[in-house]
Amino acid sequence: MSNTTHQSRDKLVTDTTIDQSANNDYSNLALQPVTLNILDKYIVLDNGIVQITLSKPEGSITGIKYNGVDNLLDVVNDEINRGYWDLVWIGNGSTGKKGSLDRLQATDYKIILQNEEQIEISFTRTWNFSQEGKAVPLNFDKRYIILRGSSGFYTYGTYEHLNGWPDFQLTNTRVALKLNRDNSSGSFKYMAIDDDRQRYMPIQLDRSPERGQALAYPEAVKLVNPVEPQFKGEVDDKYQYSMENKDNRVHGWISTDPPMGFWQITPTDEFRSAGPLKQCLASHVGPTTLAIFHSTHYSGADLIMEFNKNESWKKMYGPVFIHLNTLSKQGDPLHQLWQDAKKQMEVEVQNWPYNFPQSKEYPKSHQRGSLSGKLLLFDKYVSNFPISASGAFGYQFWTETDKDGNFRINNIRVGNYNIYGWVPGFIGDYRDGNVVTITPGAHKEMGVLVYKPPRNGPTLWEIGTPDRSAAEFFIPDPNPDYVNKLYLNNTQKYRQYGLWDRYTDLYPNNDLIYTVGLNDYRKDWFFAQVARRSNNSTYTDTTWQIRFGLQNRTETQTYALRIALATAHISELQVRINKADEKIPLFTSGVIGKDNSIARHGIHGLYWLFNIEIPGSLFVEGNNTIFLTRTNTTTPFQGIMYDYIRLEGPATASFTTHL
Repeated sequence: MSNTTHQSRDKLVTDTTIDQSANNDYSNLALQPVTLNILDKYIVLDNGIVQITLSKPEGSITGIKYNGVDNLLDVVNDEINRGYWDLVWIGNGSTGKKGSLDRLQATDYKIILQNEEQIEISFTRTWNFSQEGKAVPLNFDKRYIILRGSSGFYTYGTYEHLNGWPDFQLTNTRVALKLNRDNSSGSFKYMAIDDDRQRYMPIQLDRSPERGQALAYPEAVKLVNPVEPQFKGEVDDKYQYSMENKDNRVHGWISTDPPMGFWQITPTDEFRSAGPLKQCLASHVGPTTLAIFHSTHYSGADLIMEFNKNESWKKMYGPVFIHLNTLSKQGDPLHQLWQDAKKQMEVEVQNWPYNFPQSKEYPKSHQRGSLSGKLLLFDKYVSNFPISASGAFGYQFWTETDKDGNFRINNIRVGNYNIYGWVPGFIGDYRDGNVVTITPGAHKEMGVLVYKPPRNGPTLWEIGTPDRSAAEFFIPDPNPDYVNKLYLNNTQKYRQYGLWDRYTDLYPNNDLIYTVGLNDYRKDWFFAQVARRSNNSTYTDTTWQIRFGLQNRTETQTYALRIALATAHISELQVRINKADEKIPLFTSGVIGKDNSIARHGIHGLYWLFNIEIPGSLFVEGNNTIFLTRTNTTTPFQGIMYDYIRLEGPATASFTTHL
């Protein structure tokens, strides 16, 4: 959440990069009033810089005119499939394995505000019982805003479920925009989602059966005969371009003829679900750009929103900003347009919460509250005194603490909250037991909060770094037959396709064995415990070993094994001590997780923490082995990723742990 004070709307347009040399009229564009033209089947919003055409009364975005190009959207697609809101729901009447897709086509529209400075238009659909089993039981109100002098437009929406309406589940909802994909003027071929992930991209046609080879799931295609030979042999998969919420502020596409950018900017996380580390899709081949509000990707069923017939619920999503830019001077359009998009993103963040949306569901800055405090961390085996919880994160309205543990969150919606947090370098979650009530215009000072992470005794050994990610472990090079060149020299090399099968290549006959004090987890601990592929292309369970020496064992006392998982997908983790064939394991997680992070190239999904007590009698003096068995294998995509493993000794014992 932005923690800067709100500024005037005028600041919103200061970073547009219109090329005044390209058109003599551009110097006056920012002065033109916004206009509204209602036609038979369309509504056109125009501020002289950008023109938006919306279908009437459905509210789909059918056209975007900018920089001399009549339509930046994909005119090959039907009008309903160019720019739209949609959601996926499960309930009475829904169909398909994952539920029904609702394109949220409105039945009514209304001009909310119209003057020379701003136009806001609303498209609505009201649910009634005659639609039961045919449509998602929600009212929705999706809106579009165009401002004077702004190089782009805003969209936001509200969903409402009333008491007495049918049960249903909501799995995903978003705004999607599909851009011009042909070779005419204004086609977008260069994608940028962050400083390190941008490139010229294949085109949608390359993914067709005539030009592409389908891989293990529909999203992944090997380009065997692409239109542009430079992409031949590469793998394309939209999940390779996922982003964490905390980094997902601006992404989009660039056209070089004429030079211009098309960007989706999300200035806040307050309407997104699952916190700063939640991964969502961004831009991908199409060319497509997405604003994801809620999804079950990298999380599974745990993030499905469930509503029963006795539940009233209302939520507003957005606004998000669609920003368009052109060159302001001669030079590299790819660099300039991306840099400008980032500057505009900073402007949008600075101006959040906006002062112009008209919905009563949207609280302005003076209708919100704030809180601040300081988070310390106390672990007596790390320090005799509380230390600053530097870099700690929260969840919904969130911020990151400074090096001293101080935090401040501004512009919080009115309501009752709990304070949560987690600290890089330490396991577990902090949760303050008190309910914090946020009221309009008021500030809450929380004082000093102290987190005591799980700990029974001193560390005997540890594997990994407790940061909720498996990125520090060994990430193999991809199979040369399944490469995305973007990730060949990239810190996110785990985004490559097929890395799950590299385990079998490295361990064809026997599973991983890790010896404490001898092996290095950065080189010797495979990033995911997956199944092993056999000669007949079936997959079998795997058992990893952690070997370590233990001297001065205390038989009558209890040890603690901490296992933090970065993700799990339909897997059971069993733990045995010194006896691999023990029929009943010391610990089992049961079948957990449905993150699908392994197939989707994510280095984490949902976080799991298991605290396992081990009687000292199960260890022996000298060499010991912990067996970690991952069971329940039916597909190659099942598995777990470890975040961190630690063995703690009894608090009063004296020992050494070398082999």
